[in-house]
Amino acid sequence: MLGLYVSVPIASFRRGAAREFWETYPLPPPSTVYGFLLSFVGETDRHRHVGARCTAGLIGEPETSTVLRQFWRMKEAKAGIGRGVNVRPDFQQILSDVRLVVWLDSSDEDQGDAATLTLEQRVQIALNPKERGVVSGFGGLCLGESTHLVDEVSRLVVESHISGEPLQMYLAEGTGNLPLPVWVDHVGSIGTRYVNGRLVKSDGSPPDVDQLPRIETTESVVSK
Repeated sequence: MLGLYVSVPIASFRRGAAREFWETYPLPPPSTVYGFLLSFVGETDRHRHVGARCTAGLIGEPETSTVLRQFWRMKEAKAGIGRGVNVRPDFQQILSDVRLVVWLDSSDEDQGDAATLTLEQRVQIALNPKERGVVSGFGGLCLGESTHLVDEVSRLVVESHISGEPLQMYLAEGTGNLPLPVWVDHVGSIGTRYVNGRLVKSDGSPPDVDQLPRIETTESVVSK
């Protein structure tokens, strides 16, 4: 299992059911964490590492603000992108000074070839400055929206990154009170998958592997 420290100056993790008022989750869902890790290693196929387990934990408590901004929608194809009824102002919640602990485990990852690197192995390579040349990425590294750029990614060092601050980890639990997506259907919602879990106080120690949400599609086998 690999532990990371991630900091983002400004971020928003929109609740799937949010419409006119874009509420944010307190921390990125597993699906968002997975997408961020794929971007970190330069992977464009999000099916590539299905089966990986990952989650985020929130260090401290970021500030929550509400802003008014323009959003693009596709209500009428003839109007064009960002024109007419396809653009409107809405309120959005944003988080400031987001600091996260991210755990990743690839032991349950769907691998067709034993020689193929897992996501955990690829992230470890990307963290090594001497190995950065083997990682092919492009664009800015973000967490959530493309404008919410990541400030720092490094291996987790509990003594320096947490330093006695409160830490809440999102862990899978069948009777949990906070369902979060592990896979998002960007065309509709029928293919979106959720996991039940809850925020649990942590000292920064690695959780049990089966407490990490598993990235699953509608076609993949559900982990028991």
